[in-house]
Amino acid sequence: MCGIVGVLGDHEVAPIIVEGLKRLEYRGYDSAGIATVNEARHLDRRRAVGKLVNLSDLLVHNPLPGRAGIGHTRWATHGVPNEANAHPHRSAGVAVVHNGIIENFNELRAELGQKGLAPETDTDTETVAMLARAYLDEGMTPVEAVKATLARLEGAFALLFLFDGETDLMIAARKGSPLAIGHGDGEMYVGSDAIALAPMTDRITYLEEGDWAVITRAGATIYDAAGKLANREVRAVRLDATRIEKGGYRHFMMKEIAEQPTVVQKVLDAYVGPDGVTLELPGIDFTAVERLSIVACGTAYYAGLVAKYWFERYARLPVDIDVASEFRYREPPIAPGTLAIFVSQSGETADTLAALRFAKDKAEKILSLVNVPESSIARESDVAVAIHAGPEIAVASTKAFTGQLATFAVLVAKAAAERGTLDAAGVAEMLDALRKLPGLMSHALSADAAIEEVAAQVAEARDVLFLGRGQMFPLALEGALKLKEISYIHAEGYPSGELKHGPIALVDNDTPTVVLAPHDGLFDKTVSNMQEVMARQGRVLLVSDARARAQAGAGVWRHITMPDAPELIQPILYAVPAQLLAYHTAVAKGTDVDQPRNLAKSVTVE
Repeated sequence: MCGIVGVLGDHEVAPIIVEGLKRLEYRGYDSAGIATVNEARHLDRRRAVGKLVNLSDLLVHNPLPGRAGIGHTRWATHGVPNEANAHPHRSAGVAVVHNGIIENFNELRAELGQKGLAPETDTDTETVAMLARAYLDEGMTPVEAVKATLARLEGAFALLFLFDGETDLMIAARKGSPLAIGHGDGEMYVGSDAIALAPMTDRITYLEEGDWAVITRAGATIYDAAGKLANREVRAVRLDATRIEKGGYRHFMMKEIAEQPTVVQKVLDAYVGPDGVTLELPGIDFTAVERLSIVACGTAYYAGLVAKYWFERYARLPVDIDVASEFRYREPPIAPGTLAIFVSQSGETADTLAALRFAKDKAEKILSLVNVPESSIARESDVAVAIHAGPEIAVASTKAFTGQLATFAVLVAKAAAERGTLDAAGVAEMLDALRKLPGLMSHALSADAAIEEVAAQVAEARDVLFLGRGQMFPLALEGALKLKEISYIHAEGYPSGELKHGPIALVDNDTPTVVLAPHDGLFDKTVSNMQEVMARQGRVLLVSDARARAQAGAGVWRHITMPDAPELIQPILYAVPAQLLAYHTAVAKGTDVDQPRNLAKSVTVE
């Protein structure tokens, strides 16, 4: 969500921090700021509302010297986006940047008010700075003050402290939100994401849950939640800078849509042996699994919905699926023999991580599908399976979604093989279908121009309906979500058969209905639903293959042709036109495609 960068350097740090924050812009934010301690040991800060260019302009006219500093991009939770509510927050000689939410800030604020300390902002974060200041006023050292402050905080946080008079000190703390320490040559760095630190160092230490660290240029001393010295590994994390640049594309989202055939191929290369039939997924055994519980949020949840169809059809495994933010609050009974699967692009999604911890001592095993192998969800799982999407910068997920689906498909093949629900020939047929997928996705990308043309008309709509049957229903949900996220057009996805149970009331000539319908065993039923739409002057945009197009008959408003594909891989293939439709509609409307309003890439608050 929000971005944190801290530097103890040998040079002026403000430009370095701004560059680090730029690498975190993909997370989404509404304001930004920096605080430094200069050579006179004086703490100062600069903040600006809006994009980082506004902060950069401010720093040109009002420079901020110093070789020790912290920076932040804020996604508003408490208080509107304005300069007063922007980070870093300061109280006397303490500056703080924060990701997460302090749940007991009102209680702490009232307590501090009795000591004569009044807030100047609407944020929960300012209370952290005020509390540390109060402990400093009592005569504590900065380290003692932070330790005492952390003991009082409830909620989720990644915190980074800077102090007036301290040119060689930062203090970092992590509870529920990720934080990484970078090791340089006589310099030290802190970031909420290793991507932010990539130009500075590839030597990273990830703080674990409850850790806090005292950082100087000589290194980091890390303590665990119990206050004991913790020996955390320094890892070599190599991030190819070209993978977080646009590479000639207008937007990251379009670049990432185009990368999807490569992502799927990487999944196959990672998990299918050179013989094309051996599945290389150590640590996973479906023979004793009696039930699956899949938990995720947003786009990852829709990937899980597709997987439910697959696991139940091919592996005959019953699947429960939950939105992570609801899962632990309904306290579901988890039956013996249950494999719990948690899906998250970032591996830091707060609701998904909390759900995992709820299931930890209840499920037989915890399996995660993640894009960041060093993430909290990966580290807290029994087995973590990488989706091999690489850095995904656009807020709206594309290649991570298809990477999740491809990885799920391989897991389904393994489950079917180990449970004996498919014979060797059946499993080989599944894997053969997956091998065809990268080429078919490249073919689907060739529909870009046709989709761009129809998107210009979709952009004029106020509402859009998406319909799908069977395993295409989750794709209808995902298509509607993509359109909402980046074009701000209201869109809803429904099972095609559900149309007549209410949503058909929305059908008129001004509301396009996007039908995702390959020629499969359910297509005849879908044609009937399309006729219901067209009989009410509704405009049908049919996304299907040539056979389906011929069978659909006259009356279809527009048609986007997809290549014929085996049924297993159709949901992955049809993600491409759904994504392109959302992308081109957003471009036609002139919205911020990569960083849509109000959204954040990694949601680390509940």
